[in-house]
Amino acid sequence: MIKAFLNLLKPAPYLPEITDTAAIKKNYRYWRTRIFYSMYIGYSFYYFTRKSFTFITPTLSADLGLTKDHLGWLVSILSLTYGISRFTSGILCDRSNPRYFMAIGLILTGVCNLLFGFSSSFVLFAIFWGLNGWFQGWGWPACAKQLTFWFSRTERGTWWSASTTSHTVGGFLIAYLAAYCAKWYGWRYGMFVPGILSIGIGFWLLNRLRDVPQSLGLPCIEKFKGEVVEEGKKESTAILSVKEILFKHVLNNKYVWILALSYFFVYLVRTAVNDWGTLYLVEMKGYGNIGAAACVSWFEVGGFFGMLVAGWGSDYWFDGKRAPVIILTSIGLSFAIYALWFVQADDLILTSFVMALIGFLVFGPQMLVGLAAAEFVDKKAASTSNGFAGLCANLGSVVAGYPLLKIADLWGWYEFIVALSVCSLAIALILLPMWSVVNESNKTADVEEGEVPETTSVGVAGS
Repeated sequence: MIKAFLNLLKPAPYLPEITDTAAIKKNYRYWRTRIFYSMYIGYSFYYFTRKSFTFITPTLSADLGLTKDHLGWLVSILSLTYGISRFTSGILCDRSNPRYFMAIGLILTGVCNLLFGFSSSFVLFAIFWGLNGWFQGWGWPACAKQLTFWFSRTERGTWWSASTTSHTVGGFLIAYLAAYCAKWYGWRYGMFVPGILSIGIGFWLLNRLRDVPQSLGLPCIEKFKGEVVEEGKKESTAILSVKEILFKHVLNNKYVWILALSYFFVYLVRTAVNDWGTLYLVEMKGYGNIGAAACVSWFEVGGFFGMLVAGWGSDYWFDGKRAPVIILTSIGLSFAIYALWFVQADDLILTSFVMALIGFLVFGPQMLVGLAAAEFVDKKAASTSNGFAGLCANLGSVVAGYPLLKIADLWGWYEFIVALSVCSLAIALILLPMWSVVNESNKTADVEEGEVPETTSVGVAGS
């Protein structure tokens, strides 16, 4: 059974390349559209099963008497297992078929949500939420691989940012779905409904997604776009070994380490606001559960636009350099978080606006750091590099769970806000040395899309 499962995950074989230029253009247009909307919807539902817990915590806590310590540990457990899985799954996904990898992961996260909903003890919550975190790690590496192979360097910032808005769409919708299910039917239904929906979407993904372009007889994206990446190198169909991926392309790359360190603080801030924003508004500002959830949902709305602007801006304002946008938004993020403390408790509109502003300023860096980590390595190691950065990011999420909530418990919510503001500034300081750095191996020739210069061989991005 295990052997059959591993065979299912194997990359699809490359088909003979289509020679008809018109057919190539038509097929590329069709499959890029289909793969993009499929993984977009699929990853939105990953957020249904990951963030359902966030919006049932007040009801769950009141029903079973769970303390802040219990809630904090559950968030940290998921973040830890998710972070480890992001790294290990990235390695596996670079050597697998993202079609099955992403779909099976989503189905299993849905099952974990159902098992969590049937449980009543902290030990079982910890087990099933930890397993959920593990299978959550199967989602984004598959997306990173698809985006790297189906979209070229000169357009990837825009497409990557558009794809990552699936985070905010899923986070926005689950805020209302889980909160209403918990209010009217009990917290268990806040887990059941997202779980069942995600299982269904997982089976839909099995039908919709495909592997890399060459598995459909299409040329690689660099060849299709007419990009000259590196002279004298021909694309290889060989799969990189785990040793090559780790020690040649990822762990010896200083830029990947810098990006990973900054990602720690990006995710610490983002997770803290997202997971504890509802609790903060209930306890500190006196909001009801649904009112607080409605305000926090605007965090996702702001993030939606923040990612689009950050991706487009890094492509067109900074010529593909990601660090300047991250640095500027992180500085603004520090002030926006601190401003949250001064918003009056009865000002629902201003609270929602500040939450949206925070989302706008934090989701841009979240998207761009992951993109930059994938761009600074060979694209056949992109999922691993993104996963390694994701591991460091989720260590930040671990700290945003029990340790950071303990600050609010022991010293108060003001100290919690100050800590997040300082962490936001740390992102900018860490990335300052990369302000002018761009991956020089990715340069574009002035060639019409679909044509390849006859005198130039096309290499692999980041080789």
